[in-house]
Amino acid sequence: MKLKHLFLALAAAGSFAAHAADSLNLANYAVSGVYSLDAFNGTSGGISGLEASAVTYAQDRGSLFFVGDEGTGVIEISKTGQTLGYMSFDWANTGSTKHDTEGLTYLGGGVLVVGEERLYDAYRFSYAAGGTAALANSSVSISNATVGNSGMEGISYDARNGGSFVTVKQEGPEDILGGTLSFASGGGVANMTQLFNPSSLGLATLSDVQTLSGVNSLVGTTAADNLLILSLGSNTLLEVTRSGVIKSSLDLAGIVPHNAIEGVTIDEKGVIYLVAEQEQDGSVLDSLARSRLIVLAAPVPEPETYAMLLAGLGLLGAVARRRKLAA
Repeated sequence: MKLKHLFLALAAAGSFAAHAADSLNLANYAVSGVYSLDAFNGTSGGISGLEASAVTYAQDRGSLFFVGDEGTGVIEISKTGQTLGYMSFDWANTGSTKHDTEGLTYLGGGVLVVGEERLYDAYRFSYAAGGTAALANSSVSISNATVGNSGMEGISYDARNGGSFVTVKQEGPEDILGGTLSFASGGGVANMTQLFNPSSLGLATLSDVQTLSGVNSLVGTTAADNLLILSLGSNTLLEVTRSGVIKSSLDLAGIVPHNAIEGVTIDEKGVIYLVAEQEQDGSVLDSLARSRLIVLAAPVPEPETYAMLLAGLGLLGAVARRRKLAA
């Protein structure tokens, strides 16, 4: 590596490390892939997976899960959209009539939590491919009221300090809550309070939320406390603090112009995954309409890159010392 190039790389790595201390920096991100998603017939005969509305990452499985707002079940997929399995939902005794699943998060060990928009309720279940999750067996009501079709649009789990959750409400009004949830048969206990008034973000709607505590490069920094906030109405992804300060943003307009982006998640390497529901504007035949997985990546140095750069710097120092002695 030439001396000039090494110093440029070191400067870039140092700049990234400094910026990562307080921000993921969405300005660095670009689309690296767009993939079509399969749809399935649910146990009730309904289609699942067309209107993709929420996605979550399972680090211990190296896969993603997503739900459609048809509410018939959950689909496991690879990071490039290949179907790995499917599990149906049984809504008996939940009180839900629309089964409008708009939020999804992964707790680890095959355990997920799915959110129902209109009741603002959440349900915990263990994933088993080909099985059926009886959602009423482990649930909690966050609102204790029927919110309607502008209710819960996203839920995300933060595994730190015993575990906590963040949820967002779509509109009328928008809301963002943080706190703890306990689940039980017949209903658990929600201890959730408003983090900040999201109207300050200037977003038309709130469509999903994702915590950043699981991103390796952010561990031990203030940025690990930040959140990703997705807005379908504004075609925007924001990175914000838990007090509502905007740290970075990404314009999503034009990525999939015929699909509505409704879900966001992130993996331990900082790769962001979005899901969008199928084309519903007549741009394709209904038989060809599909939900989409959109992958966003940023070129950031891996730990081994830092090691290489530091080793190179040490080598340069040794060469400089030898030259001095020789002179």
